[in-house]
Amino acid sequence: MNQHRRHNNSERGSATIEAVIGVPAFLLFVLLIIAAGRIALARQAVEASAAEAARSASISRTQDQAEADGASGAATSLRNQGVRCASQRVDIDTSGFAAPVGTPAKVTATVTCIADLSDLSIPGLPGSRTITATMSSPIDTYRER
Repeated sequence: MNQHRRHNNSERGSATIEAVIGVPAFLLFVLLIIAAGRIALARQAVEASAAEAARSASISRTQDQAEADGASGAATSLRNQGVRCASQRVDIDTSGFAAPVGTPAKVTATVTCIADLSDLSIPGLPGSRTITATMSSPIDTYRER
């Protein structure tokens, strides 16, 4: 009977040690999952905003209006999707407007967003991530340019 008691006493405190090691590791794992999810959602939102920017620019009547409409479309799309960008940049290539009528042309939009991850505070993970997407949309071949 003394051997049984001695065995129980030797394992006292092991649950505390397991908790001290296991809980931080589990929390780090959860934070990594959250960070990966936020990066994936931001990437999807940036791709959608690039598509919106290209489409908005391609239906514009003039080259100057296309640049303004594309930038506005991208900003609105990112805002509507709730993406927090520390900074964002929209580049619209409207050189297709210079093509003669009857020639296939396109507008290309590139959206760059620096996604803010600083609120997660994960050791070794940078506080931000740069996400870039480029999309194109055709300009109507027979539309007056």
